[in-house]
This record gives sequence, C-alpha cells and structure tokens, in this order.
Amino acid sequence: MSSRRVFTGRLLSTSLALSALIGLAPSAAFAQTKLKVAAIYTVPFEQQWVSRIHKALKAAEARGEIEYKASENVSNADYERVMREYATGGNQLIVGEAFAVEAAARKVAKDFPKTSFLLGSSGKPQAPNFSVFDNYIQEPAYLSGMIAGGMTKSNKIGMVGGFPIPEVNRLMHAFMAGAKETNPKVEFTITFINSWFDPPKAKEATFAMIDKGADVLYAERFGVSDAAKEKGKLAIGNVINTQAQYPDTVVASALWHMEPSIDRALKLVKDGKFTPEDYGPYSMMKHKGSELAPLGTFEKKVPADIMAKVKAKEADILAGKFTVKVDDSQPKSTAK
Repeated sequence: MSSRRVFTGRLLSTSLALSALIGLAPSAAFAQTKLKVAAIYTVPFEQQWVSRIHKALKAAEARGEIEYKASENVSNADYERVMREYATGGNQLIVGEAFAVEAAARKVAKDFPKTSFLLGSSGKPQAPNFSVFDNYIQEPAYLSGMIAGGMTKSNKIGMVGGFPIPEVNRLMHAFMAGAKETNPKVEFTITFINSWFDPPKAKEATFAMIDKGADVLYAERFGVSDAAKEKGKLAIGNVINTQAQYPDTVVASALWHMEPSIDRALKLVKDGKFTPEDYGPYSMMKHKGSELAPLGTFEKKVPADIMAKVKAKEADILAGKFTVKVDDSQPKSTAK
C-alpha cells in the first residue's frame, strides 16, 4: 500500500471521528446545561402546598431544563441529613420547606456556600445562598372570602387550618376580611389541627363547626371538603382547585402558582446570579403567582351582585388600587 493511500485513510478516519464528535457536541452540551435540582418535602407530594412546588419543578423537568429528584414524607429529624446528601450529590439548587427545621436548614446552607437553596420559611433570606418563599396568595384568598360571605345563609363560616403560623394566618385574615366586605354579619369559628396532613382530624373539626351552624367552610387543609360534602354544606378551597372532586361542594378556591418563583430561581442559578432574596411577592397576582379559580359548576349559583363586586375588587388589586392587608397574627373565633 502506498504512503499516499495510508495518509488518505488516516485523514478519512480523523474526519469521521471529528464529524462524530461534532455531531454529539450539541446533545452533550445540552445535557451539561441541565441543572441538577433536588427537593425535600415533609409531607406527601399530593399535599396542597407541596403539590404546587412539585408541579412547577416537574414542568421544568418536562421542558428538559433540569434533572429533578425529590423526597417526600421526610421527618423533621431526618431533614438535615437528606439536605446534606443532596448537597453532597452535586445538586445545584435545593428546594423544600424549612418551617420546622429553620436552624438545621440554615446550617446546611452555610456548609455548602456554592449550592443554592430556596426554601419555604417564616424567616429572612440568609447570605450568601439561602432564599425564602411563601404562598403569598392573600389576594385571591380575600376574593374567595367575598364569595363565601355572599353564599352563607346562616352567617356562620367555619375555618380549619394546619398550624397558626404567619403563612396560614395571613390567608385566614384575608379571607375573613373579604367575607366581611360582602357580609358584615358573618361570624367565624376557627380551629387549628396542629398538623400539615391529617385529613381525618380536619374532617372531625369541620363536623363540629357544622353542628354549630356553619354552612360554608374554609378548607385550608385536606379533609374539610369531605366533611362539607357529607353534610351538604359548601367549601372554599385553598392553594389548589378541587372542584372536579367536589363539584357540588367547592364554590371557589384561591390558587397558588409556584412557576414564577421556580422559573426565576432556575434562571438565576443557571446564570450564576442566584442571591438570597424573598420570593414571596412572586406568588402575588400581578406576577401570575396566584389567582381566583374559575367558578365552574358554581358559575350561575353565586349571586351576580357578589361576582360584580369580586370582579371590581380583582381589577383594583391588579391595578394597584387596592392592597390586601397582611396580618400574620393568629386569627380568633368571633362566633358567639
């Protein structure tokens, strides 16, 4: 074989190798742009609050933007260990809730300064890498309260919450203020079940309120709508829309959309610009982080004059003409 043919063969082999490498380069580069994201939840994925975060992250995963891993039902005692495992595993963003594990979560963040953390928290952001968020959905909660005030016949509304923490308290206060606007005579009975996920306990508390005359129930927790359905009463949903499951029970819901917050965090991490900040405002209506759910099956059952007031108030909120007051104090029952 001549030296020329050998050279030509080598050149062809080299060209083919380069072509193959170039052909693989785009997909390899794309794979490298995927952020590694992990989430840690103390309750099941289907729990209202957590389901919204999980949904937003699954959407980013479906778009091919992230590699997503998540752990559910992690006990408070085990939370720090799981956080450290995910941080050690090279995840660039860790999402979760720190309400009952504030000190431990913040300690982990300090130990992994190059990892970004976005956690639900009652506290402030912490330099250099710990951002906080919350479901600031007090605006649609106020609007749903206006509907509740117009739907009650007994002027008695029952409210069942998880824990009396600021994140729950502010939504209850907003709901109560909205109900008072359309019905100054309304009275409230309030119970906290001291659990984030205990449907039977929430159901039991709701039955007690119905026995005392409540005909509209504020379902801050799972279990409330079940009780309302069994007793033929009405319910107002929170965070998610469950009307499909309770078409004759759930009148309206204040919906939370975590996508604006998650998408912002992902972009900042990707750009290397993630800094500690409060993401709470991105859950507000002007950022499309929350909304009043469509009335659906109750479209023609809610009085027209009530809906006219709700639409007007919604417009004022979006225009910045009306601000729903944020009250983080524990709400009290007003029923006699």
